Amino acid sequence: MAVAERLAGPVTAPAKLNLYLHVTGRRADGYHLLDSLFVFADIGDRVSAAPADDLSLTVTGPFAGALAGEGDNLVLRAARALAAAAGIAPKAKLTLEKNLPVAAGLGGGSADAAAALRALSDLWGLDLPLADIALQLGADVPACLHGRPCLVSGIGETIAPAPSLGGPLHVVLVNPGLPLATASVFAARAGAFSAAAPLDRPCANAFDLALALRPRRNDLEPAARFLVPEIDDVLAALADRSGCLLARLSGSGPTCFGLFADARSADLAIRRLSMGETGWWVAGATIPG
Repeated sequence: MAVAERLAGPVTAPAKLNLYLHVTGRRADGYHLLDSLFVFADIGDRVSAAPADDLSLTVTGPFAGALAGEGDNLVLRAARALAAAAGIAPKAKLTLEKNLPVAAGLGGGSADAAAALRALSDLWGLDLPLADIALQLGADVPACLHGRPCLVSGIGETIAPAPSLGGPLHVVLVNPGLPLATASVFAARAGAFSAAAPLDRPCANAFDLALALRPRRNDLEPAARFLVPEIDDVLAALADRSGCLLARLSGSGPTCFGLFADARSADLAIRRLSMGETGWWVAGATIPG
């Protein structure tokens, strides 16, 4: 198939959730070492690529405005890195449909970069190993490229399949409507490093998973709550909903998730949390089994 005829997307860039996140150390170069369980929801951004004479990016979707002043982003960097690895000129018309809040702790930029690598590999007819390129773009990008529940360690480059989580799992995502930079949260983190505690057993269902997650935590949550106190209200509102088994911050936040017992209780929570004038972004999602 000629490049001009090649189908190239759209490729979904699913929202990433950290069901737990332990900060286990820090390397000499400043990168933090992590122990985390990544899962990917059935909602997210979308990236498509079409033939062109140069490289361009158009951003659409409900959160496009948050990227309006950005001169460069991970999607364009992914395109340039992939083209350099292939020894070709980066020529593509890229479109990013931005459906997730920006700087939200959902791995949006990393997932977008991973989706761009896939879309452009298709467009350009490449068959290159993408993991090394992904790591050059950011610590979360390799796991987002993997796209399935996984145990992540190191700075994000060490990925192992997660045991069964008993899915499908029903989650409610709530963002207080405020961005929060990952670097700011790591800079505000205080206290000793945590021991790694990778999930080492399969879970039968959402109740069993919540039980397994309770001894674990998100080490970035205290710093995120200090920087964005509205996170306290979000977590309290999620925990107060009937059927919520666990309420926790995802990644560096400020998006929080509630793990629910079933689809009905999740739907009822979405309706309740969407009421009023909070300005919160509320979305339901399923984590495939």
